[in-house]
Amino acid sequence: MTTPILVTGGTGTLGSHVVPLLREAGHDVRVLSRHGRASDEGVEYVTADLLKGEGIEAALAGVETVLHLAGGPKGDDEATRNLVRAASHAGVHHLVYISVTGADAVPLGYFRAKLGAERAVADSGIPWTTLRAAQFHDLVLKMAQGMAKLPVIPVPGGLRFQPVDSRDVAARLVELTLAGPVGLVPDLTGPTTYTLTDLLTTYLKTHGKRRPLLPVRIPGKAGRAYRAGDNLSFTNTTVGKRTWEDFLAERVG
Repeated sequence: MTTPILVTGGTGTLGSHVVPLLREAGHDVRVLSRHGRASDEGVEYVTADLLKGEGIEAALAGVETVLHLAGGPKGDDEATRNLVRAASHAGVHHLVYISVTGADAVPLGYFRAKLGAERAVADSGIPWTTLRAAQFHDLVLKMAQGMAKLPVIPVPGGLRFQPVDSRDVAARLVELTLAGPVGLVPDLTGPTTYTLTDLLTTYLKTHGKRRPLLPVRIPGKAGRAYRAGDNLSFTNTTVGKRTWEDFLAERVG
């Protein structure tokens, strides 16, 4: 039996890939989530609420390494501060965090919360590693599915994305978790840069759908940031293997 690695958000999209990989590497895993479930061989599930700060100390008992995947549309900075505070008291040796490309450049609440969480990790006094990744294919698919329900799809001009497969991100995170703390590592993106029109057109074609696309313009600072490509990463970047087209082909198949 090994010292368990605590994985927050271990039941989510990314966690569902990370936990099996950690088990394959021979490590016991403790999964922190807001909803309890029965434990399995080598995987223990504990109930805690990071945003409310409830149950975190018990989840960290006997843990030396934490992989922090849990996140939401808002409150990531506060939830991470609660986790970091408890992890520091528990004597955690390595804290690994997943953030998003453009966290320090895009003027939107989600990105600001991610940057706040990054800073909480870096200032914690705990040896740490942070990986910024581009948007997952799964998120892009959810967005495309929602937009395709409209009779006419409004498409903000100038938006570009580098979607990455969550399996590629999971593999990189496990590699980083099992290695020593190294601080901020190179970003991880998908192998191709797409406009929003590219992504939607490919989705519609793959699913045999047709919709007219209506160009629109995003106003303000957020629009300028996206048109400038502040959400993208081209230097000091690691590239995943699976493309958006690969991902869609798997889903349709």
